[in-house]
Amino acid sequence: MAHTPSIPPTPAEDAGWRRPRRAGAARRRLVVLSGLLAGALGLAACSSSGGTAQAASRQTTQRVPLVVYSAKNYMPGVGTAFTKKTGIPVELVNHSTGTLLAKIQAERSDPQWGLLWIDGAAACAALDQQGMLLRGFEPDAGQLTSLGKELVPADHSYVPTAVTIAGALVYNPKVLPDPPSSFSQLTEPQYRGKVGMNNPAISGPTYTFVAGLMHQLGGVGPGEAFFERLAANGLQVFSTNKVTLTALLQGRIAMAIVQNNAGIEFAEKYPQLKVVYPTAATMLPSVICIDGHAPKAEVAEAKEFADYVYTPAGQAVMKAVNPYGGWPIMQGVTPAPLLPALSSLPVQKIATRTWGAREASITQWFSEHVVNG
Repeated sequence: MAHTPSIPPTPAEDAGWRRPRRAGAARRRLVVLSGLLAGALGLAACSSSGGTAQAASRQTTQRVPLVVYSAKNYMPGVGTAFTKKTGIPVELVNHSTGTLLAKIQAERSDPQWGLLWIDGAAACAALDQQGMLLRGFEPDAGQLTSLGKELVPADHSYVPTAVTIAGALVYNPKVLPDPPSSFSQLTEPQYRGKVGMNNPAISGPTYTFVAGLMHQLGGVGPGEAFFERLAANGLQVFSTNKVTLTALLQGRIAMAIVQNNAGIEFAEKYPQLKVVYPTAATMLPSVICIDGHAPKAEVAEAKEFADYVYTPAGQAVMKAVNPYGGWPIMQGVTPAPLLPALSSLPVQKIATRTWGAREASITQWFSEHVVNG
């Protein structure tokens, strides 16, 4: 059975939670009321010269809040810059991917979000299969690289924004001089009790790691058998990257399986740590998707936001806030120096729609048989 330490959320994680100021139905009503108010102002203005034109101007510039659910640490900076440029107010709900996806499902009959920005195309593919996303949209700004074009889904139901790696290995060479070169080695006796990872039910990027390993091993069945062996070998499961990496720093584990950008940032702060990419690490696109049932005004604003992310200005804000947020997929944008060449890594891609449809059942199985088994 995997050992799951009882660790409360960190103050930073608690501070990141922001509940929208309005319930979903109230938010929808506010959009209608805003239009009615603008219309009333327009009628009042008609008695003066140019009143009709002024009313039309007010209606055109009417902005409703764009509610963004995001697990991206550079979202607050990007949101602030976007509001400054466009005047569109942004309401941010910032939490782990698993928590946000659970919230979206709980609100399915009354959605309260307008735009979702996370790491993990599989999760957005699953939402698309449930008929929850806007389809047929692609930003006009910027030009995608060849890799970026490969990541665009056929129905244009989500927008790729960058690429990271699910399942990099962070370790201390003084503690573990010979790290494994393949994830399949982790069940060997010499690694007993030394491996830590995130819970895929909480950490969306970790689900992509789990799915990628199952893909590599030949499917769900062989993958489940592997994780049962890994649990029997003393796997320790934590909540998120920060908690898992802290356990590594404290010596409770000898190696941490985390998203690569989190590992690189942590290793920069603690130079005694190193980051390696065992075979086969899985590509993890960060993506934006839009609520297909949001009011038209909010959908339009969500499109504006995605366009802004694709502009040089948007890309610059992302890089300034988090230089290691991922490999860029926009032409003319260079990756951070500490990011190795993506082509040099043993990286695989997985079928997002196939593994997205399996996410709920696999994370439930993982909770029952690995975390609590």
